[in-house]
Amino acid sequence: MSTDPKRLAAEAAAELKARTGIETFDVAMVLGSGWAPAAELLGDVVAEVPAAEIPGFRAPSVAGHVATLRVVAVPGDVPRHALVLGARTHYYEGHGVASVVHGVRTAAAAGCSTLVLTNGCGSLNTDWGPGTAVLISDHLNMTGATPLVGATFVDLTDLYSKRLREVCRTVQPDLPEGVYVQLSGPQYETPAEIRMYGRLGADLVGMSTALEAIAAREAGMEILGISLVTNLAAGITGEPLDHAEVLEAGRAAAQRVGSMLADVVRKL
Repeated sequence: MSTDPKRLAAEAAAELKARTGIETFDVAMVLGSGWAPAAELLGDVVAEVPAAEIPGFRAPSVAGHVATLRVVAVPGDVPRHALVLGARTHYYEGHGVASVVHGVRTAAAAGCSTLVLTNGCGSLNTDWGPGTAVLISDHLNMTGATPLVGATFVDLTDLYSKRLREVCRTVQPDLPEGVYVQLSGPQYETPAEIRMYGRLGADLVGMSTALEAIAAREAGMEILGISLVTNLAAGITGEPLDHAEVLEAGRAAAQRVGSMLADVVRKL
């Protein structure tokens, strides 16, 4: 197994094609907390592989994430296959940035030209309570890390595709959009930190997505980011944050947002 991240992604893509019997992949989906039903509603699962059996992948350590890689046949006039990455690695797990973005790089190596990144997040906007789906228009990467190495200058001006956000609004016209900040975690933010991020322009806070989006842009993919608000951010309500409540908020909204996302992916 290669130690070079991009060669490892190519090895993973080759093994994925061999294990699934699928030669052509079109769109990749990374499903965060609360988004799992989207894969079930999108179409028929034609192949499923335990993530840990593919080079470079490992089983997720976070409750609410699925430990498999699935291939879904997307209904339509032209046959398409979606690669559903349920095994997301988070930066706070300590495996390094290359592991965090390995799924995205594998999807690109497998031929996916479009990437859908989803997450569960905290909201700084009191109008966006738990269960609200929000399109990501831009991000703040506050992890202090990057998947890029050396003199790799990648333009992030339009990182989150305006075209794909417009496609989303053909399905749900009232979808709001905002700026997402990725933090390293795993602790939740303090109220003072949330006030600071708000002054920097953040609307949403979470522990994923931005690093994956950077790697996807380097690979030439078009990116759609959607957050599911699972809680209001620290200090806004005065109540403590609890991961079990985050998961419950995701479950409560799962069918609704999953159906919306499935409709969007069929139009991509």
